[in-house]
Amino acid sequence: MGTLGRAIYTVGFWIRETGQALDRLGGRLQGNYHIQEQLSRHRTLMNIFDKAPVVDKDAFVAPGASVIGDVLVGRGSSIWYGCVLRGDVNSISVGSGTNIQDNSLVHVAKSNLSGKVLPTIIGDNVTIGHSAVVHGCTVEDEAFVGMGATLLDGVVVEKHAMVAAGALVKQNTRIPTGEVWGGNPARFLRKLTDEEIAFIAQSATNYSNLAQVHAAENAKPFDEIEFEKVLRKKFANKDEEYDSMLGVVRELPPELILPSNVLPDEHKAK
Repeated sequence: MGTLGRAIYTVGFWIRETGQALDRLGGRLQGNYHIQEQLSRHRTLMNIFDKAPVVDKDAFVAPGASVIGDVLVGRGSSIWYGCVLRGDVNSISVGSGTNIQDNSLVHVAKSNLSGKVLPTIIGDNVTIGHSAVVHGCTVEDEAFVGMGATLLDGVVVEKHAMVAAGALVKQNTRIPTGEVWGGNPARFLRKLTDEEIAFIAQSATNYSNLAQVHAAENAKPFDEIEFEKVLRKKFANKDEEYDSMLGVVRELPPELILPSNVLPDEHKAK
């Protein structure tokens, strides 16, 4: 590093130090409230080299997730808390209406034992369960990958196929339509029922609806969050029978009513 480089580095260092000092000063001025701000400074989208993520405006990327490099996320898809999608040495494509659940990892392959250069391609209305690892493989439309499953390079999960939770799918394995594979290494277990195939599509719809709720919650400003806390405290643990004896009618504020598409079935029936 030359003289000019050292000078630029030093200026940059002091600018960052000044920013941190201002942040600490602002925290002191806010008093006890500064730790209550429900804001995330995590960088969810990050370029690498000349590659930048492309995320549809109607997709949800949770705070705490990391979408890095050459990654495409389609309409209505959701990338949940703690996920990492790293498209550095190859590309990742996620279709529409797909959910990649908390703490899952999606990566790509530049080289492997078979010498293949492999992107990761995930289709439409796919469900990938919590803490799954999907590496250099293809998951076709309306397929299901269970929690904690690992898919290695060259794997193909066909449409309406299911990988059981905790399964390890070896390189270049193809899981045919309508089958459930599980175990370590994964092998054929049985055929899917019609109800299970229908559940795969419903699971994707459920997560798409839930993602809209989380996106709205994460977009709320601090003042609105604090106001809703006060409302919840005010309306918590109110006895409907006691209120009726007093002739009191309490209408739940609209801010505290969950959307009908994320309520459990027993609540929908009421």
